[in-house]
Amino acid sequence: MGLFIVRHQHEPDHCPAGDPDLGGRLLTYLSRPSVRQQGIEVKGEAVVSGEHTLYLILEAADAATVEGFLDPFRQAGTVEVLPASTCARVVASGGCAAPTPRLDDAVPAVDPEMATQDAIDAGLVVHRAHPLNCETSVPALIGGVVMPNARFYVRNHFQIPDLDAATWRLDVGGLVERPLRLSLADVERLPSSTLPVTLECAGNGRSAMDPPVPGEQWRLGAVSTAEWTGVPLTEVLDRAGVRPTARAVVFRGADSGTVDGEPGTLRFERGLSLDDVRDCEALLAYAMNGEPLPVAHGFPVRLVVPGWYAVASVKWLTQIDVIDRPFAGYYQEARYQYEWEGDGNVEREPVRLQQVRALVTQPRPGDVVTGGEMVVRGVAWSGAAPVARVDVSVGDGPWRQATLVGERRRHSWRWWELVVPVEGTGATTLRARATDLAGRTQPEENAWNRLGYGGNAIQRVEVQLG
Repeated sequence: MGLFIVRHQHEPDHCPAGDPDLGGRLLTYLSRPSVRQQGIEVKGEAVVSGEHTLYLILEAADAATVEGFLDPFRQAGTVEVLPASTCARVVASGGCAAPTPRLDDAVPAVDPEMATQDAIDAGLVVHRAHPLNCETSVPALIGGVVMPNARFYVRNHFQIPDLDAATWRLDVGGLVERPLRLSLADVERLPSSTLPVTLECAGNGRSAMDPPVPGEQWRLGAVSTAEWTGVPLTEVLDRAGVRPTARAVVFRGADSGTVDGEPGTLRFERGLSLDDVRDCEALLAYAMNGEPLPVAHGFPVRLVVPGWYAVASVKWLTQIDVIDRPFAGYYQEARYQYEWEGDGNVEREPVRLQQVRALVTQPRPGDVVTGGEMVVRGVAWSGAAPVARVDVSVGDGPWRQATLVGERRRHSWRWWELVVPVEGTGATTLRARATDLAGRTQPEENAWNRLGYGGNAIQRVEVQLG
């Protein structure tokens, strides 16, 4: 379907609306049921006051359909038809004059315009339309343990595959005794479990790196929590029978595309050592918050690796390979590595567990606080161990321990709150600092690295005391 803007203008002394009977027929002609019979959808209409000019936004299969629909308007005045697009499609294309985004035809893909519009309608903060990357606004984190599916942040490297559940298969092979080819029904029949797990992009907070670094300039909302239901990964591997020479497991998604400087087309793939697989409680998830996985989050099956940055949780999973060496793919070695200079040498370390972090969800930056006290709330999480405490400081005041709210969950964020007495007026800064049971505490400043991963500096929120 195409989008068209129509401009119709007529002389003041030939205004159709000036005749009540003709005006009534015009409204009937423009009614949604009448227009749909001609293969057209009216997306918007407006008359410029006093100028006898009508604008229509129409969706139709082609311009010829629109031209035929407009014949009655030509009898009253002039008609101009302009091919158009939506803002979402223009941004996804890379400009007003750019062609429609090119999609890899290896697998069916979601229209970038539709995916972007859905994200906008859900209230997500869009950073990039194609591939779609958008974060949850921090105030939207206020609520229960889980984030509603539509408002869960989205991170993609390539287009969004639109897979058919009926034909989808998960192949498990490599160094196994019994290669498997599982349908979605096969997966759903296996023993399952449900885990609340917080997923966070490794670049969350990258925009605060100083000096700036390349990559998606996430603020602090590339993090969300959901209840994931699926089959323990070890259950599937045990059924396949991992051979003694195995050292690592590779997970491949259906998403693919090109990367600057790399030949050909790359599929998104990540690996875990066999020891990590046995320890991390990973799930082959097919449900999110009690519903089938949304397409944007890996339908029909994705990997969920609790405690690890979300790059490990491969979406649209189609293949699991057991290999006899550490995996060295592009998104394992060329990306998702901490990299910095030390003693004149470049040092590198793989991105793995989430850093400990607290976020303030209330008050919001710029809020005016009155009444002599301030209620501060937020969430905190860590990949290494459960959160042990959260401390809050106002201005240059002392650190005060907040109350942890709700049940402690190993792999899920935890709510906290504190009522802080405040005095005076004017601008002040509040800070929140999390510490986990492994003894890790948030630093005052980010640990800078070339690609901006793992930043977890103490958040500063500016508010006004009234």
